[in-house]
Amino acid sequence: MINRYVEGKVSVITPIYNADKYLESTLESVFNQTYKNLEIVLVDDCSTDTSKAIIEKFMCKHSEIIYYCQPKNMGAGAARNKALELATGQYVAFLDSDDLWLPEKTEKQIQLMKKKNSPFSYAAIEMMDEDSKTIKEKRNIKESCDYNYLLHNTIIATSSVIIDRSVLGDFRMPLRRGGQDYATWLKLLRNGTVASGINEALVRYRISSNSLSSNKFKSIKQIWEIQTQDEHINPLRVFFDIIVFTLNAFKKYYM
Repeated sequence: MINRYVEGKVSVITPIYNADKYLESTLESVFNQTYKNLEIVLVDDCSTDTSKAIIEKFMCKHSEIIYYCQPKNMGAGAARNKALELATGQYVAFLDSDDLWLPEKTEKQIQLMKKKNSPFSYAAIEMMDEDSKTIKEKRNIKESCDYNYLLHNTIIATSSVIIDRSVLGDFRMPLRRGGQDYATWLKLLRNGTVASGINEALVRYRISSNSLSSNKFKSIKQIWEIQTQDEHINPLRVFFDIIVFTLNAFKKYYM
């Protein structure tokens, strides 16, 4: 399967929707990576701001950019799936349009994946607010994560994930309006794969003003649906998982 992809190349998957406030700094964080064998796949979900102009400016300097505009607004999951379709790299990395990578992020994770012979890696994060001010320093993570652990933990941040498609194969995210990333990690770990983590903050994760209030109840509903419908887990087990998941999420944001 590796012949389908460019060996060693990392394809950065970034959905774009009205992201002009942070997009420039996000892209700069990719091009400042010490690991240089990469491309960035930007799928625009019909933005109405100046995101396209910012991307075009970067494209004048960086041939590594693949840009595609969706025919209509379809949501982040569909945008990521289109980017996965366009990506040419052996590895795919996910980066949301308002988050930032530290310069050694990609290099350290690829080194870890080779050392541990692991097809899935993630890293610790630090949290910042809408003004890029740090509000929580490194969130400690467990340096391995299997399917059962992920059922009740918020350990894997989307913008920290790198996946080796030459091992896990081509994949797509479920077309949910929310929780596509969590559902995808469960699907990829379902067969016994163990993800490897780096307990070092290599990602700056942005918390928006509405992230901690109305969205927390929506997240619980998404977890219930994903575990009962996608994973076909007994509802009693899912109820327990949600209790533990909620406690872990509370620690993530408030402790």
